[in-house]
Amino acid sequence: MDDNSLGRAFKITSFGESHGKVVGILIDGVPAGLEFDRQFIQNEMEKRKPGQSKVSSQRKEADKVKFLSGIFKNRTTGAPICMIIKNKDVDSSKYEDLKDFLRPSHIDYTALKKYGGFADYRGSGRFSGRITAGFVMAGAVAKLILRKCEINVFAYTKSIGDIEDEQEYNFDEIDHLRARREKSIVRCMNKNISEKMIKLIEEIKNENDSIGGIIKCIVKNFPAGVGGPVFHSLESDISHAMFSIPAVKAIEFGAGFKAGRMRGSEHNDPWRVIDGKVRPMKNDAGGIIGGMSTGMPIEFMLAIKPTASIGIEQNTVNIKKMENTTFKLTGRHDPCIVPRVIVVVEAMTAISLVDYLLVEGKIPKVFN
Repeated sequence: MDDNSLGRAFKITSFGESHGKVVGILIDGVPAGLEFDRQFIQNEMEKRKPGQSKVSSQRKEADKVKFLSGIFKNRTTGAPICMIIKNKDVDSSKYEDLKDFLRPSHIDYTALKKYGGFADYRGSGRFSGRITAGFVMAGAVAKLILRKCEINVFAYTKSIGDIEDEQEYNFDEIDHLRARREKSIVRCMNKNISEKMIKLIEEIKNENDSIGGIIKCIVKNFPAGVGGPVFHSLESDISHAMFSIPAVKAIEFGAGFKAGRMRGSEHNDPWRVIDGKVRPMKNDAGGIIGGMSTGMPIEFMLAIKPTASIGIEQNTVNIKKMENTTFKLTGRHDPCIVPRVIVVVEAMTAISLVDYLLVEGKIPKVFN
C-alpha cells in the first residue's frame, strides 16, 4: 500500500516532515513541453505559507520553492519533477516536553499504535498540515495544464463558525472573483462578511481557542463525460484527494445533505438544449452524475475542522506513566486554518482533474 502517493497518470509522491529539513513533492506524468511558470508556482505558495496575516500562525517561513528536476530551458522534459521548500523557522523544544502527552484530536495515540513510537512527533511530523505545501506545488503544475485547457478551479471561504457568506456569485468571472478574494485575509469575497469573520477569529484567538469553517470549490469548463462508474467515479477520486488534506472532515457535492430532504421532482436536474448544447436547467447534481462529469460546473463544499492545537487546559493521558492528567499547549498555531486551506483545496482538485484528463486522453497537444 502506497500511503504517500496519489494518482494514476499524473502521480504525486509527498515527502518531508514539519520540523525536518525539507518538505517536497515528486510529480510523474507531466507531459513534455509545458511552459513552466516558476513565478506562478511561487505565487500559489504565498497563499498557503504561515505568518501571512494576523489570523494565521506566526511561524515565519519564506517557502521559497527549489526546482530540482524535470525542467530544462523553462519547459517540462517529461521526466519526474521534484520540488522542495526548506524548513527554517523551527522550534522543536516544546515538543520534547510534550512527547509523553496525548494531545486531544492530534495523531499522538494513533501514530503510536501504528509506528510504535518511532514517528517524528515534532510539529506532528509527517501528519502536519505543513506537508500540504507539497500539494500546492504539484497543484500549481496541474493548474498550468488546466489553464491550457481553459479549465478554471476556484475556491473561497463560505463560512467561519456561524458567520456565512450567502451571496450568489457569477462564476463566469473567476479571475475577477479571485482578485476580490485575495483582498480579504480570510479569503471571503463579501467585504462586510469578511470583517465579521475576522472579528470572530480574533475573539476566538484571544480566548486561546480555535474555530472551523466551510470552503466552497467550483470548477468551470470541465468537459462532459469524464470519470467512471463505481470505484473510480469523479466524486470518489475528488473526495479521496480532499480527505488527504488533514483538516477536512466532510464533503458534499451539489445539493449535498439537502438532497436527503428533497423529493425527486425537486432534486432532479431537467435536461434542455441551451445555446446548441445539452445542459441541465440547474445543478443540484454538482456537475457529476453516475460518477461522470455533466459539463456543468463541478461544485462541492468542505467542512474544515477547528485547529486541534489550542491554549486551553484539557484532559489527556501521560502515556509513559499511564496516568490521567491535564496539560496546556503553547506555541504558534492557527486560530482558524480555513484561509490557508483555500489554495490547498484548489491544488488537490486540479491534481485530481488533470489525472483524469491524462488517463482518458483528453489533454490537447498544446505544449509545443
